[in-house]
Amino acid sequence: MKLKTLDKNKNIPILISVIFLILAVVGHFQYGFYTLLRFIVCGTTVYLAWLAYSNQKQLWTCVFGFIAVLFNPFIPIHFSTDLWRVIDLVVAVFLIVSIFPRDF
Repeated sequence: MKLKTLDKNKNIPILISVIFLILAVVGHFQYGFYTLLRFIVCGTTVYLAWLAYSNQKQLWTCVFGFIAVLFNPFIPIHFSTDLWRVIDLVVAVFLIVSIFPRDF
């Protein structure tokens, strides 16, 4: 069974998500920005989870699915601002790393 090829345009939503995540780490914004951040990161990671699932990459599917749940805008998870900054930074680094071809 041949694996589906990854869409090379997957980097565009990843880069948009990374920009928003880095802005969230370094800036102070109104609540609306963070809601938009949740929609963008959740949407991106759902898309990446679907790509991973369609390529039968179970670990990547679970990781991207976890990030999607963490950033879901419909039932938000509340952490302190400092903890969210750490999470945002870790997820940004993870998304940057996911751009480069690996076992994904």
